[in-house]
Formats: sequence, structure tokens, C-alpha cells
Amino acid sequence: MNKRLMSPLAKGTLLVCMALLGMKAWAASGEANPRSDLATIPALDLPRYLGEWYEIAKFPNRFQRKCAGFTKATYSALPDGRVRVENRCRLADGGTDVAIGVARQVGAANSPRLKVRFAPALLSFLPMVWGDYWIIDLDREYGLAAVSEPKREYLWILSRTPTVDKAAYDALVARLSGQGLDVRKLVRTPQQ
Repeated sequence: MNKRLMSPLAKGTLLVCMALLGMKAWAASGEANPRSDLATIPALDLPRYLGEWYEIAKFPNRFQRKCAGFTKATYSALPDGRVRVENRCRLADGGTDVAIGVARQVGAANSPRLKVRFAPALLSFLPMVWGDYWIIDLDREYGLAAVSEPKREYLWILSRTPTVDKAAYDALVARLSGQGLDVRKLVRTPQQ
């Protein structure tokens, strides 16, 4: 392609796409096949799941390393059937960090498997910008949930309230351990 015919924006977009594809290929070359036996809940009533959730505990991860606590997620329906995701946390200096994304269900309308993206919409055609968001545990009241992904590298325990009954939390953690998640990595999230 003649470089003089490409606008600076097109060149930048092309470079970003090439870099992302290269990183994905590099990561895939050194990783083992993900375990596929992580069980999700049988079905999700998405409208009931929408709303505000407090992060009770998580596996530490790179994209939340600035968060000092008071972390919550708000899910709301979009007109096209997808879900708006707003993640919010308090920083150590007292400021707030907000990340806005979009999620879509994979499969049937009651699928507990979602894909979530925080990358710009311009890159939404790239599979690697969509992360797995699998609901692997959810109580009948839709008040306490656990979210992970097939490789079990990420885990979040979410609640409709900032605090959770110890017995309910311990029972959930035991079920997660039974799913092969290393619950020793869980870190409690400070809430109000």
C-alpha cells in the first residue's frame, strides 16, 4: 500500500490493529489450552441482573491496580439489546476512576456467558478486545454473584449490598474452590 495515500488516522489505526494482532498471536503461542470445564449458572435473567453491584472480593488484576476500594459496577440495558457497563472505584488519592464498556450475551437470550469490551468501538471487530464474563454462581435472589472466565485467571465476587453475610460468603468461596478456582488469591475489597 502506498504510504502517501493513507491519512495519519488510517496509519495510526492500522498500526494499533497490527500491534494488537501481534500481541494476541504472541500470547497464544505460549499459553496452554484453557480449561473448558468451568461451569456457569444454567440460565440468566438479564433484566434481573441489571443494576448496581458492589465488588466484595476479586483476584488482583492489572486493570484495577489503581483502585483502593469502594468498587462497584452498574449494568444497564441499551436499546440494541447490549448492556452498558460502568465500573467505578476510588483511587488512593481520593479520586474516582470510571471505565465505561459494553457487554453482549453469547448464545441464547438467557445465556450466562457474556463478552465485555472496554476498548473503543472502532476496534470492536477485533475478537481480542472482547473479554469473557461468565456468571458462574448466582443466588436465587440475584443478590450475590461470582464472575470468572474459562482460564480462571480472573474472579469477582459481587453483591447488591456493600457487605455480605459471612456464612453466605464462605459458602460461595467453597463452591468456587470446587470449580477449580484458587480462592487463596481472593482479596477483599474495602467498601463503605
